[in-house]
Amino acid sequence: MSDGASAVRPPAEWTGPPWRLWVRQIGILVRHELRRSLFTRRRFWVFLLAFVPLLLFGVPWVVHSRQPVDAAALENQTQIFAGIMQLYYVRLGLFFACMGVFTWLFRGEMVERTLHYPFLTPVRREVLVIGKFLAGAAIVISVFEISVLGSFFLLYGRFGKLGSAYVFDGPGLGQLGVYLLIIALGALGYGAVFLGLSLVFRNPIVPGALFLGWETITPVLPGWLQMLSVTFYLKHLYPVSVPSNSFLLGLFTVSTGPISSAVAVAGLLGFTVAVLAFSCYRIRRTEITYSVD
Repeated sequence: MSDGASAVRPPAEWTGPPWRLWVRQIGILVRHELRRSLFTRRRFWVFLLAFVPLLLFGVPWVVHSRQPVDAAALENQTQIFAGIMQLYYVRLGLFFACMGVFTWLFRGEMVERTLHYPFLTPVRREVLVIGKFLAGAAIVISVFEISVLGSFFLLYGRFGKLGSAYVFDGPGLGQLGVYLLIIALGALGYGAVFLGLSLVFRNPIVPGALFLGWETITPVLPGWLQMLSVTFYLKHLYPVSVPSNSFLLGLFTVSTGPISSAVAVAGLLGFTVAVLAFSCYRIRRTEITYSVD
């Protein structure tokens, strides 16, 4: 039996409350999944997706390092960073990274014919879902937040004292904190959806493409349907607004009344929990059929 499966086996003499056992097992599953899949060739492309913006901000650091900077240039770069956050980090990079990581958590073990090991251990399947989900979230969030931090440093570091004043004496640090929160919430929301899709469909790539289309067209749908979109909640958290005068930005603009940040965060967390609850229900009905994969 695999090390990961045997590690979560509860002690025969366990007499404590069940929830403590579940927490212990979840912690073991998260550590095992991180060791198994974080630094592998299959995850290399996730790092590429995350670190593309570092190149975008690193090149100006080298090419324009001696050019004078002023408040107007800093404001323009702040707008550019906000646009990259909305269009690349959230809409593209984070989306496809979550598709690759979370759909592989269970489908990968099915392809490798190892899923029966954790299924044969006396561990609730709901615990397996939560443990794998948290491990996938830890991978995606850590990689993308490192990229956001690096991009933020490269952007404002080029402005010297002006950039330092904006970050430490102005709204910079607050904006950075919100961007990191957006990355974390986006990973949770996207990850929950892709994990659920992987438990329903044998090949979750096509449903994932449909989900991308759904995230794109929801701005033109009624408000209650927009609440089934991850980007609906994230849109209300962006600290810097980006002008939507271009067709591409206008296409990605959620046209609803503003909601508070607290409601947006609570709404996305509720959405994530609801999808995870469905995944926990679905895993109870999942059967191992290696012969058809």
